[in-house]
Amino acid sequence: MENTPDSSTAPVPKFNPLSKFFRQPAAYIKLPSNGQYWKDGSLDLPVNGEIPIYPMTARDEITLRTPDALMNGSGVVEVIQSCCPNIRDAWAMPSIDVDTILIAIRVASYGTEMDVETNCPHCGAANKHGIDLKVSLAGITCPDYNKKIEIDNLKIKLIPQPYFIVNRRNTIQFEEERMAKALEQPDSPERIKEIASSMSHLIQIGIDTVADSTEYIELEDSSRVTDKDFIKEFYNNANGNVVKKVQARLSEINVEGAVKSQTAACAECQKEYQIPLLFDYANFFASGS
Repeated sequence: MENTPDSSTAPVPKFNPLSKFFRQPAAYIKLPSNGQYWKDGSLDLPVNGEIPIYPMTARDEITLRTPDALMNGSGVVEVIQSCCPNIRDAWAMPSIDVDTILIAIRVASYGTEMDVETNCPHCGAANKHGIDLKVSLAGITCPDYNKKIEIDNLKIKLIPQPYFIVNRRNTIQFEEERMAKALEQPDSPERIKEIASSMSHLIQIGIDTVADSTEYIELEDSSRVTDKDFIKEFYNNANGNVVKKVQARLSEINVEGAVKSQTAACAECQKEYQIPLLFDYANFFASGS
């Protein structure tokens, strides 16, 4: 007869008496997207639409000071999923929600005020101002993606890109631009060829961005083309004005969804000017700044 384990001898899970001191949500936010455009399973959205934001851990702070992790986006994703447990897959978050989430993590970790150093555009004096991140959060709105672009009897419907694609494009473009700058040395046939190849790659990145930002293209008979390969082929072969018009609308969308600048007065000349909120992660998430 086999001996069966005695349940009374099973190890009892240890209770950590320090658990009540673990970090707790320090802020709650509503996403500009209201949960739209997220891939199924990537976001656990509460009924009230507000997701809890936890302060950063020491590990999170170190992650945001690791250049390689920031460059490939993995560090930002890791910190977001640590501080926003309701976000299951931060790579899938739509671009319109990124700034709101990052500001909220900063607020939950260090408070609502952030010091920003700027030079007055009127007199050049150095200034240090405290900006209210609550105002920044309140000013972020979701662009109107329902506004279709009409051109050549077509209607083009746009959609925000997921963070994975945005980060990948930014990384590729950074590398391409760095390569192009390095090649701006005395001309040689090899350098000219490499510069042309690099520029061609950058142009293709622009077209790919337009294609990935397109949800569908509606034809005259109201049928819709949603296949990404067909859409990309269309942009690669369409009149250049089509791509330019879509890029112009994407630029408008970027402005509509951007974090608004705040107004401050120069301590020297007393003139007012706009202070933008820049997402240099190493500085933006530095405590006490």
